[in-house]
Amino acid sequence: MGLKRTKLLGIQAVTGINTVGILTVGTTPTAGGVGIASTTYLRGVVMHNTGLNTCTSSLYVYPSDVSDVSVGQTAYRLARVDLGANETFFFEMNYPLVLVDQEKIVVEVTAPQNDGVGIGSVVNYQILGDTDIN
Repeated sequence: MGLKRTKLLGIQAVTGINTVGILTVGTTPTAGGVGIASTTYLRGVVMHNTGLNTCTSSLYVYPSDVSDVSVGQTAYRLARVDLGANETFFFEMNYPLVLVDQEKIVVEVTAPQNDGVGIGSVVNYQILGDTDIN
């Protein structure tokens, strides 16, 4: 299979406090509507807090054998950052992370340890990368 030039996902808005799986390889359709994302090459993630309060945003990659994506598991966390109101954070890797069958990208919005509530904060996530299309 060849790589298809398409958008992996549209912007995913997550309201805190919440943990959500936003992409499952082999299940999630691409935003471009050209097929199901199979082997996926994650290059980066943009996180933007549109809310009025500070929140903590986390990014996880879960292996295929983990089905419960409703709780952030620190063993699979790639990034965790406090985002102030209207603040943007860009997570980028030097080399793409390869995700295969049923591996998942999971994001979380929680209350920060200092100053902030997290509740009602909306964080927009944009996943950057490429995929093979089934």
